[in-house]
Amino acid sequence: MKPLAKPTTTISAALSCDIFCNVIDNYGDIGVCWRLARQLANEHGLQVRLWVDDLDSFAKLCPEADAALETQHCRGVEVRRWQHDFPAVQPADLVIEAFACKLPQSYIEAMATREIKPVWVNLEYLSAEDWVRGCHGLPSPHPNLPLVKYFFFPGFTRQTGGLLLERDLLVRRDAFQNDAAQQQAFWRSIGMQMPAADTLKVSLFSYENAALGGLFDAWSGGVQPVLCLVPEGRILPQAGQYFGDAAPCAGKTYSRGNLQVRVLPFVEQERYDELLWACDVNYVRGEDSCVRAQWAGKPFIWQIYPQHDSVHWDKLQAFLNLYNVTLGAAASRALQELWKAWNKESGAGQAWPGFAEVRGELESHAQHWVRQLAGNNLALNLLDFYREIGRMRAIKIEGQ
Repeated sequence: MKPLAKPTTTISAALSCDIFCNVIDNYGDIGVCWRLARQLANEHGLQVRLWVDDLDSFAKLCPEADAALETQHCRGVEVRRWQHDFPAVQPADLVIEAFACKLPQSYIEAMATREIKPVWVNLEYLSAEDWVRGCHGLPSPHPNLPLVKYFFFPGFTRQTGGLLLERDLLVRRDAFQNDAAQQQAFWRSIGMQMPAADTLKVSLFSYENAALGGLFDAWSGGVQPVLCLVPEGRILPQAGQYFGDAAPCAGKTYSRGNLQVRVLPFVEQERYDELLWACDVNYVRGEDSCVRAQWAGKPFIWQIYPQHDSVHWDKLQAFLNLYNVTLGAAASRALQELWKAWNKESGAGQAWPGFAEVRGELESHAQHWVRQLAGNNLALNLLDFYREIGRMRAIKIEGQ
């Protein structure tokens, strides 16, 4: 079952949605769920409950949240603590099980008692692999209960569920990038003046990476000034170690040669978008920041989440195969060399000059890629999918 190609109108506010998020690590899972919850509630009028088992992680993304509360409302979404003793609640019309987390058994049984069964969706991990197209939308009947779960795959083609994209994101991005006052306000907010025009601005959001030292060497010894902005996270200790600081923290600035590194506090989602928009090149990790880097329309380097059986290499190459289709041979080669060096954690410094040489072509390509993706909106596709399941159920009942 494919999502409809054209966006449809807002669903009635009577429609309810439960999103279940089991926070594993790195904020990627809760990042995706929080974006989706806000978009469904604020753009499409759904009554959304977000069930989260780690409210401390959630509060990093939503600073006004109180991690001690069992129930709270944040930005139009009801946020509930997901705990072992799950409360007796009425299941929603649309139930989203994020990334194959296991729903409470009592909730599943309550879904089965509803006269009109919920549309139960397993929101899968993002992938560009070919097999995703054939699995998107497939049903999985429950072995014992009158329920069906459907697999919904985010992706980069029309045969998948698309990507999360807020209604006004690209308009806000363009306004920011064309308004010097907005840009100056951003730089002031992180305690800096706007960098000189000849400074290359890089954001670095990464897992630990042994290639960091070589990359810093390339920047510090290069001819162009480089300003690297590092949000607090897993790469920070290594960045501090490069400069001989065992206790790096937000607000610190380091310099060596033509490289300046500034450490930023952990940034909430909206501010992270501005960081991506303000920089010329963005290093990102995992799923959520990778998608946001694509919407920024700038050259980016993706550190995919490593898996013990190395299947992440197939996923990385599948994305590169799609992304590089319209790139020239030299730019495609330079992009792949740096991405693979960064993910192999070796040789990123040596691969950097080739990447820098084709950066102009990569930026034009990144903007073209945004236009190619923008018509395939995950939230709209998800709601169209909900409607289509309802239509098919109605036809089945009429035919009985």
